Amino acid sequence: LLMVFYIFCGLLIVADLFVPKHAFFPWEGYPLFYGAYGFFAYVSIVLVSSYILRKLLKRKEDYYDD
Repeated sequence: LLMVFYIFCGLLIVADLFVPKHAFFPWEGYPLFYGAYGFFAYVSIVLVSSYILRKLLKRKEDYYDD
């Protein structure tokens, strides 16, 4: 089942190169734009949550102790 998933992902990457897109902005027409955009969005969410939100939400180690 995992091999089928990998094959399907590979086919989608190849299809992305050949299927015409109707881009609203000029940079949306670049090959693999959406994959790169998603990757950078994911990395930025992880970095923001680990460095900024952690400082806002983190409690001291003995916060729940009596």
